[in-house]
Amino acid sequence: MINSVFLVVVAALVLVLAYRFLGAFMAAKVLALDATRRVPSETHQDGRDYLPTNKWVLMGHHFAAIAGAGPLIGPVLAAQFGWLPGALWILIGAVLAGAVHDSVILLASVRHQGRSIAEIAREIIGPRMGMVTSVAILLILVIAMAGLGIPVVNALKDSPWGTFTVGFTIPVAIFIGLYLKFIRPGKIVEATIIGMTLILLGVAAGPYVKEMSWAHYLSLDEKTMSVALAAYGFLAAALPVWLLLLPRDYLSTYMKLGVIFALAIGILIVHPEIKMPALTSFTGGGGPVIPGKLFPFLFVTIACGALSGFHALISSGTTPKLISNERDILPIGYGAMLLEAFVAIMALVAAVVLPMPDYFAINAKPEVFATLGMVPEQLTELSKLAGEDLAGRPGGAVTLAAGMTWIFHKIPLLDRLMGFWYHFCIMFEALFILTTIDAGTRVGRYLLQDFAGHLWKPLGDKTRWVNIVLFSALLSGAWGWLLYTGDVKTIWPLFGVANQMLAIIAFGIGTAFLIRIGKKKYLWVTLVPMAFVLTVTLTAAVLNITDNFLPKKNYLLVVISVVLIVLVAIVTLESVVAWFRLLRNPGTPEYEPVEDVIPPINVLD
Repeated sequence: MINSVFLVVVAALVLVLAYRFLGAFMAAKVLALDATRRVPSETHQDGRDYLPTNKWVLMGHHFAAIAGAGPLIGPVLAAQFGWLPGALWILIGAVLAGAVHDSVILLASVRHQGRSIAEIAREIIGPRMGMVTSVAILLILVIAMAGLGIPVVNALKDSPWGTFTVGFTIPVAIFIGLYLKFIRPGKIVEATIIGMTLILLGVAAGPYVKEMSWAHYLSLDEKTMSVALAAYGFLAAALPVWLLLLPRDYLSTYMKLGVIFALAIGILIVHPEIKMPALTSFTGGGGPVIPGKLFPFLFVTIACGALSGFHALISSGTTPKLISNERDILPIGYGAMLLEAFVAIMALVAAVVLPMPDYFAINAKPEVFATLGMVPEQLTELSKLAGEDLAGRPGGAVTLAAGMTWIFHKIPLLDRLMGFWYHFCIMFEALFILTTIDAGTRVGRYLLQDFAGHLWKPLGDKTRWVNIVLFSALLSGAWGWLLYTGDVKTIWPLFGVANQMLAIIAFGIGTAFLIRIGKKKYLWVTLVPMAFVLTVTLTAAVLNITDNFLPKKNYLLVVISVVLIVLVAIVTLESVVAWFRLLRNPGTPEYEPVEDVIPPINVLD
């Protein structure tokens, strides 16, 4: 058996060397970052959206924005194939694809005065590409919200302790929002201490709440939990941003950093062995967690942490408007992606240190697990430590929390606190997933309003409460329906395909941008990963339809998949035509975009 410390150390070395050498090559040769060039935060400084920001502070913001639930959940689900495929894809994908994707789009947005990826596509490639990109982003957002909701539903169903702990964070966030707005404006440190203390008290109160006579009201089944999650998405999108979204995001950042740091320390202390084989018998298909074979489903299951199209929305969102120097794109665009890859490796380790039968007992439904011929080894003890029945809770969140609990219970004097630690981990995961859900629903509301505003101008008014309520309800209702009718074996593969299709779009736009700035000899840095992700994603999309959705008669997901395939086909064709046109007449290497700037959507508005 391989020791987990060895895997963590090797991964860290690979990522550090990649940043030192490949990152420097990208910065100097491919992107030719220019420290003397004026950036949007200077030319459009307004103290609100455009503001020069310290690179390390901005890196923290960018990392928190891109590293949502994806690097935690995807690697855990992909452990079905063994520890080796996931580890290799995370490291190779992040270095050669994900970090390239993020940094190229970030520079493109900076050079386009902080504009969104759809507006960049419209400017460089043409109006049709801009429209297709906008439609694709809206559809992908709906799918992403449903995909990210699955692990929350499966972690909290029939769990009064977990539901109370996570639900308690909502009034805490609202209180902190009111505290900073009206009671003690500007007292960030004070509010942070109060907020974190209240959240920890919510975890500590969980076992007592579970014993209350009214606790059964918190024991929600999957369908009811799906409705509750959609209702939260509606509230987060409709309420003022300072009241719920911002304080919740801020407090959850401390949770993520704290838990990942604690996990790293735990691995170094305990030195847990990896119990999952390098390759399992499910690489050829038939697995209970992910439908399909290792190729192509590994590459759409692990998106964030290796390559994620969702990052293009961040790299062309708030981040390019805050960069104070083009040189900062190296640590922010390239470096933050490598840091996310390390988080993904840590999540993978937490899953594969569990005994293999226990991993599948958690991630497969009981009737499916019964067909595998496996006998759980430590699941009873794990459930006792966690204070919950862990069997039959697919989605990745419970496995990650259980793996971390299994590591920490071996540290002397901590074994009696494992129930609290498990639910703290569940809360930490749910917080970050809900952070992505509320921000994504808000962005989707803006996009949908923009479309509706072209049909009837009053619908585009984002200050009218009737519009806010209507479009928040439409967006949360759309992804809530997918969540209500789907499960992890249908929604997560669709989410992975949609996410990687956005990466294809970004690579197409990024390649055109490199041609436009005179870097045609370096086009291979975007064309090679684009060709790879195009191949695996379209293959996965077709197999999803033929082997997963049609046999289950899930015709809605069939239609969505076909629409995504058509959109990607249009994007690929438009991109290739634009490449050849630009190669014939690329303009000057010092290309400057037109000045009639259309600012990108800001998720914090």
